[in-house]
Amino acid sequence: MNAYQPATEDIHLLLSQVLNAPAQLQALQNYSEVDPDLVLQVLQEAGKFVGEVIAPLNRNGDETGCRFDNGKVTTPPGFRDAYQAFWQAGWPALASATEDGGQGLPAVMEAVLYEMLSAANHGWTMAPGLLHGAYECIKHHASEELKAQYLEKVATGEWLATMCLTEPHAGSDLGLARTKAVWQADGSYQISGTKIFISGGEHDLSDNIVHLVLARLPDAPPGPRGLSLFLVPKFYADGSRSEAHCERIEEKMGLHGSPTCVMRFDAAIGWMVGAPGRGLNAMFVMMNAARLHVALQGVGLLEAAWQKADAYSKERRQMRAPGRGKSAAEADLIAEHPAMRRILDTQRAWIDGARVLAYRTAMELDMLKHHPDTVRKEAAQRWCTFVTPAIKAAFTQQAFYGGSECLQVFGGHGYVREWGIEQNIRDARVAMIYEGTNEIQAIDLLVRKVLADGGRGFFTLLNELQDAMPSDAPSSARVAQRLKVLEELTRKLAASAAQDASLAFWVADDYLRAVAMVLMDWAWAQIERSAVGADVRWVQPAQAMQRWVMPEFAMRVGIVDRACGPVAL
Repeated sequence: MNAYQPATEDIHLLLSQVLNAPAQLQALQNYSEVDPDLVLQVLQEAGKFVGEVIAPLNRNGDETGCRFDNGKVTTPPGFRDAYQAFWQAGWPALASATEDGGQGLPAVMEAVLYEMLSAANHGWTMAPGLLHGAYECIKHHASEELKAQYLEKVATGEWLATMCLTEPHAGSDLGLARTKAVWQADGSYQISGTKIFISGGEHDLSDNIVHLVLARLPDAPPGPRGLSLFLVPKFYADGSRSEAHCERIEEKMGLHGSPTCVMRFDAAIGWMVGAPGRGLNAMFVMMNAARLHVALQGVGLLEAAWQKADAYSKERRQMRAPGRGKSAAEADLIAEHPAMRRILDTQRAWIDGARVLAYRTAMELDMLKHHPDTVRKEAAQRWCTFVTPAIKAAFTQQAFYGGSECLQVFGGHGYVREWGIEQNIRDARVAMIYEGTNEIQAIDLLVRKVLADGGRGFFTLLNELQDAMPSDAPSSARVAQRLKVLEELTRKLAASAAQDASLAFWVADDYLRAVAMVLMDWAWAQIERSAVGADVRWVQPAQAMQRWVMPEFAMRVGIVDRACGPVAL
């Protein structure tokens, strides 16, 4: 009951029959060979590797944890062997370009892989979790010399990477960073400073670690525009070790299998990535790629918790369920009780709707990168701009609170470690914090994106969502009504925010939740109109979505509307 198993069949149905992913991807020149058979084969092989190699390490990784000794970090037993098998099998390079040692597959396939990995063993998955972002950062911003030495190693996963942003006094406000970079006559830089909360800053999984570090040049202006980005490896080409030291690892609520390090750079030699003062621009390549993957961490962790709860509910016998006759052989299973059924169906609704949105976002990244039509690329950029912060915040919140609901199915047994579900909740909590807290995601969505142009770009997205709904589908009128309500609310909020600069910051969280509700409603409409929609497997979650989830939309709209007050539109 403790072991997660990837739901490859469900994932394949959502990709192929709901999103029509193979046909859409094949239309792109880069993915002309990505047919349904290849998609299924990759899913099955990924599921097999994750289920057989990574998932069995989860519990021991949590209980044993990482060990720190005099600057060295030892990961739990089996972690290094699993990682070596992982990169040598080509999994980190799934979406990297073939010329860089990758397999050149779509981003959506990599997204699905990391959902499975996060569900199976979130702590272990933290190690390769930043590889794709680091790869893109080096590929698009590093010099040819740095690319020649580091790009393929990172693309294939032979060497792992970190993202060194946060400092003890500078968390969300990176402009406060004090780490210094001093130019040297040979073109290198000496990096000095302390970074905290560095996932995988030191470990024994790979033979080298590539640190990407934000630092400030001596003559740089204050604030975020004064930051530059530097590459500092653990080991240099001659085998010597850099002056990048791990001072300690944090004792954390969860993710015990992942070392979260305090890193000290003592005049460590590194090289600039990108232009001076443009470090955040280069680093955001990593951060934006990571936010989709964090949303998928939420999906995966909720799936893992649901699997445990669903299995337990079908074994645990208690009092007879209401409405069940005495002759029913399974009437005393807790799976038959409405209170438990409501929990399980509701979380199932979140998981499958979330998958549609997250996979669609990954596909839009593929379209943005490879589609030949400018208008189509603009639509892809619009989707990613507005949807990414909404799903990062909503899905990670649901992983924690929905996982807690799944624990409730176990009763007192859920609070005991032997059943494994309490680990899911501890591991899930951090996803609401890192890669931009959920509050920052809400501010980013509303203040920086929706209101920046008075809502025009967002209204275009709402129209595109409406256009994707066939007029004869039973769910079309329902979705259209909620899209209209959201548009009217946004117009009122824009008018009110013009009179009160702080208003948007007060209601940003509620607004994001309202957007997430509409997106989830739209996603389930796509499932319902597809060939799988009539399957009994999807019917109960679809009903739960409307009965137990969507009423929140009216509540969030009411909160924002009340905050706006009377405004003439």
